[in-house]
Amino acid sequence: MRALITAGGRGTRLRPLTHTSNKHLIPIANKPMIHYALEAVATAGIRDVGIVLNPDTGEEIRQALGDGAAWGLAITYVMQEAPLGLAHVIRAAEPFLRREPFVFFLGDNVVVGGIRQFVERFQARGEHGHLVLAQVRDPQRFGVAEVRGGQVVRVVEKPACPASNFAVTGIYVYDTPIFEAVHAIQPSARGELEISDAHQYLIDHGFRVGFSEITGWWKDTGKPEDLLEANRFVLDQVLDGTGPEIRGAVDAESDVAGKVVVEAGAKVIGSQIRGPAIVGAEAVVERSYIGPFTSLGRRCVIRNSELEYSILFEDTQILDVDVRIERSLLGREVVIRRGNSRPKTQKFILGDQSTIELC
Repeated sequence: MRALITAGGRGTRLRPLTHTSNKHLIPIANKPMIHYALEAVATAGIRDVGIVLNPDTGEEIRQALGDGAAWGLAITYVMQEAPLGLAHVIRAAEPFLRREPFVFFLGDNVVVGGIRQFVERFQARGEHGHLVLAQVRDPQRFGVAEVRGGQVVRVVEKPACPASNFAVTGIYVYDTPIFEAVHAIQPSARGELEISDAHQYLIDHGFRVGFSEITGWWKDTGKPEDLLEANRFVLDQVLDGTGPEIRGAVDAESDVAGKVVVEAGAKVIGSQIRGPAIVGAEAVVERSYIGPFTSLGRRCVIRNSELEYSILFEDTQILDVDVRIERSLLGREVVIRRGNSRPKTQKFILGDQSTIELC
């Protein structure tokens, strides 16, 4: 079995962060989100992986992931020249997939617990397709599945009036009939080959489409608040133990409590840190408060400031800010420092190399 992972989305809902970086490289708990998909595939015993790129940010992904050896994988890169839908992604990847069974994993999805159980269920049942579903509050944002007797009987893409609250997540397992389906369907009203239409084709032509329900945790990180929620959950679930793990330096005046990782070369000086949180390698936290669910990237500097429930990319600085910053996404090389202007503000979604002054 092979795996196909998407990394070509433009991430328009995450701008300005994605103006200068592929969204699949946005860090969740200080690790690019696509790493979680690669780890899940590797843990499922799959070795041959196709990564789908777009022409604008493809080279960035190539440089970041290399040949896949770091995960015990063999990566082949597949170019999708235009964003023509997920069914079109499968068409573009046919030479790599060789019309063999495969896992299709959207690279901006984060799931705790891996995917091995879904693959094994698909194989044991002899299905032609297997959809991983999750019950959500806002199913109109997703493809929605109707299920009956252990099978999927209907799939509708982003319906205005959903027939169920079962969202089709970004994890699918397919046998060879999916190739027939993606070539048979026509573009939707928005000009894309919808994967939901391919699923409906399978159902209408008598192919067995089963499902699994995620009962743990899953997140489609399409919006800024989704990234923060994913970061919160991963920090809470993945960090080892119940106490701090100090690989850098924490002075005697500092108070570090809970699941906190201070990575190698980082310095914590006269500060309070409450986990779960990560202080990235070579970062400096001085006379500051870092609250729960915060990830500081490499070489960040936090001085005389308070920060909580936020993600900071590498080389970002928060200096002498006298209001607490919360629920914020800060790109690379951002500088936030105290200024003399008013009114004060506390929430930020900033692109790379930005500078903000606060009073």
